[in-house]
Amino acid sequence: MKIFQKKYIIRFLISVTILAYSPLKAQEMDCRIQVNSSQIQGTNKTVFEVLQKALYEFLNDNNWTSHVYGSEERIECSFLLNITKQNSVDDFEGSMQVTSNRPVYGSGYSSPMLNLKDEKIRFRYAEGESLEFSESSHNELTALFVYYLYIVIGFDYDSFSPLGGSEYFTMAEKIVSTAQSSPYTGWKAFESRKNRYWLVENLLNKTYEPIRQYSYTYHRKGLDLMTKNVTEGRTNIAQEIKVLTPVHKQKSNSYLMQMFFEAKADEIIKILKEAPSSEAMRAYNVLKEVNPGNATKYQNIIKKN
Repeated sequence: MKIFQKKYIIRFLISVTILAYSPLKAQEMDCRIQVNSSQIQGTNKTVFEVLQKALYEFLNDNNWTSHVYGSEERIECSFLLNITKQNSVDDFEGSMQVTSNRPVYGSGYSSPMLNLKDEKIRFRYAEGESLEFSESSHNELTALFVYYLYIVIGFDYDSFSPLGGSEYFTMAEKIVSTAQSSPYTGWKAFESRKNRYWLVENLLNKTYEPIRQYSYTYHRKGLDLMTKNVTEGRTNIAQEIKVLTPVHKQKSNSYLMQMFFEAKADEIIKILKEAPSSEAMRAYNVLKEVNPGNATKYQNIIKKN
């Protein structure tokens, strides 16, 4: 069994023991929060400062999994809440950018996992209001952040074990289900093909499982291995990318495929441009088919100095 696998099994066993015998809490998240209100003029800015602090504490000081994390193991993510409109004293509209990273074993490098933008969000918040989340009732503000938090956690867990994030994607799906009665957009299937509903639908749909399986191969058998054996790790990344082809042929331009490459395209190019010519060409042919939006960029893989 590999060292990294042992580490996560040991962490799980320790977490079970601690949870059974101790009230100890160890939060999983290392979230950076920024609330940008530069487009809102002539209003009290204190509410946005208070909101930023409240969101930081809400996400970082609560437990979101049953595992215990060391401080160096906490999942790194960032939320940029951009407020573009204030309809009333407690009614806000805007967008949200969510990013996350994963450390590569045995290196000081962090690999981008998630980079998405939710263009249409709206919520209510009164200055000083306590932030609370419940699975059985819907609060738009906390539902938004907890939904994306579970997505971040799920992506992270998928990279350490095959389909390891399913538990957290299911939790996100429950939030979507509860939100079906919400008057706000982003939660319903008919509103768009690229929203919160379809993101979690893709993640739990067996059609798209090869994308999630490839995430495990890419990170555990690729990046993590490259710290010890660059050639073998890079070859695993290049050869296994072919598993994405059937997904593309069955469901071209899927939201999940787009999200994967939104985070990974530049990194993939840096890795594969150092591959042998034949290996690089095979990977390039797959990439330009499954992610045509970046086809021109992928030419850098086969350009040799």
